[in-house]
Formats: sequence, structure tokens, C-alpha cells
Amino acid sequence: MQNIRFENGRLFILDQTQLPEKEEYIEMHNIEDCFYAIKILQVRGAPAIGIFAGYALALFHGNNIQKAKTYLDSARPTAVNLSWATERIVQAFNNGKNLIDEAVSIHNEDMEMCRKISEYGLSLLKDGDGILTHCNAGELATSKYGTGLGPLILGKEKGLNFHVFCDETRPLLQGARLTAYELEKCGTDVTLICDNMASLVMKKGLINAVLVGCDRVAANGDTANKIGTSGAAILAKHYGIPFYVLGPYSTIDFQTLTGDDIVIEERDADEIKTMFYEKPTALPETKCFNPAFDVTDNSLITAIITDKGIAYPPFNKSLKELLV
Repeated sequence: MQNIRFENGRLFILDQTQLPEKEEYIEMHNIEDCFYAIKILQVRGAPAIGIFAGYALALFHGNNIQKAKTYLDSARPTAVNLSWATERIVQAFNNGKNLIDEAVSIHNEDMEMCRKISEYGLSLLKDGDGILTHCNAGELATSKYGTGLGPLILGKEKGLNFHVFCDETRPLLQGARLTAYELEKCGTDVTLICDNMASLVMKKGLINAVLVGCDRVAANGDTANKIGTSGAAILAKHYGIPFYVLGPYSTIDFQTLTGDDIVIEERDADEIKTMFYEKPTALPETKCFNPAFDVTDNSLITAIITDKGIAYPPFNKSLKELLV
């Protein structure tokens, strides 16, 4: 499922705000288009944002690449892959490298990274497992396979069958619109549930593991995930179910010591009241609190699965050891 296409010097993205009803590719013409696409989630998912930002900055940096980088980075401040990718393009620029070649390298590296994450994650699962997912961390959020969904998609390729319960993921419904869509497309058994039903399916013994993606990992192993993920982690801890966080090693921010230091992006209140609904779900004057992420405490995480291997507690030691 190709979500980002670079063809003959032109950059296209699959508009994820139109899914699942409509598969539409739109072309980016300038840096403002790219900022807007990231901001309103036409392109989303930490790895995919990084890939897209690499192409965007390589194509549309204008006469001040540092200013263009700062502008793009501000579109989704919590997603560390965004600033990581734009920094790579800036360094390539400073070193006189071909910027498009660098962007293509970021894209190709992500494909290999996703396969490694998927292989490591699949090693922790067995055929027939019941899996709970939250938000979307598949091919739409990356380049291929995905992070949180990668083991499921790769497992299907290898002939394994999983029974997936997919949280809808309020308020933007990425689970309903995107994860269920991806899993249906690849032939995986998927059941859509409301976010507040996760406890019941765990209590019934239908869940053997929880798989989620992440947007940032602090040095101590606290993770920034889509809002609602920490609730699933608390439930998994209560029911004794493994809770796995999957993401590229580049998502680990060793300069951010704990989850308390992660800046949580707060989004427009109208996403709760009006987006994806024919009629508003609340009065116009009703106040809303709409953080995009919450922080999952490291004590709730069974393992963090990266392209460099699997880290187990204590994470402040094991995450660094993956580089050895």
C-alpha cells in the first residue's frame, strides 16, 4: 500500500483523511502544501511523516533550508521522526550531497527498518493469537509492513492467522478508518471495537498481546503514543497481557530523559465535535480538550521492539545496549 510516491520529480501522497471511502492521491507543489498535509493528517504516522518531510525539504527548501526545516518541524512537534529526517536533509545540504538521493535513502531505509521490526515482533507471537491494536501503525503510517501492525501483515504473508481486535481510536478514528481498512485489505481477521470495549475483550480471554506504535521514546522507556494507548497499557497490566511498543530506533530520543519531558501536541477541539460526522456531536460552546498523544509509563511496557532488536526493562540500559 503506497502512501507516498515520488515520480519524475513530483511528490504525491495518499490523502488519509479521505480513507476508507476514497483512495485519492494529491500532489504537493510547495512547502506550505507539505506543512498543511502533515498538520491535518493527510500524511501521518511517525515514520511516514519522516519520509515525507525528507522529500518535502529536499524539493521545497527555497533559499533558506534552516528556515524551511523549522517551519516543517512545527507541523507535528511531538513526532521526533519529523525533525530527525529534516535534520538529515539539512546535513546533506551542508555536505554538498544530492538532497533527493538523501530523501530516497530515508525512504528505502524505512522499508528495511519496518521489515526488521516486523520480524522481531513476529517472534513474540504465535499462530492464532488474539491481538489488540490501538490507532494505526501499518503501511499507511510507514513505508511497508508498518511498526505496530507490521508483525500481523508480515505474519499473514507467512501463512499465520491472527484474530485482531481494533480500537476505533477517537477522535480521528484511525483504527476504524485506517487499521481495519489495512487489515481487511491483506485478509487478516479483524473486529472493530470502540475504545472503551478493550477491557471486556481482555477479560473474556480474547487478547494474547497488545501491539502499538509510538511517536517518541524517552531515554527511560516512557513512550508517547496516540491518545488512549496508556489506558490500554493499564488494562493489559491488570489482566497480565504482554504490551508491546513497536517503532524505529530513530524514535528514541535520548535527549528526552523521561515522559514528563515530552511535549504533548494539543489539536483543534472541532476534531472531537465535528470531524467525520454529518452533524456536530456537542454544542458549539462546549469546551473540549484534545491532546493528540499521551505518555505510556515504562512500568506498563513489556518490551520495546525496534529495528535494532527487542529491549526489555530496564529500558534506560537496554535501549542503549541495542547499539552495541
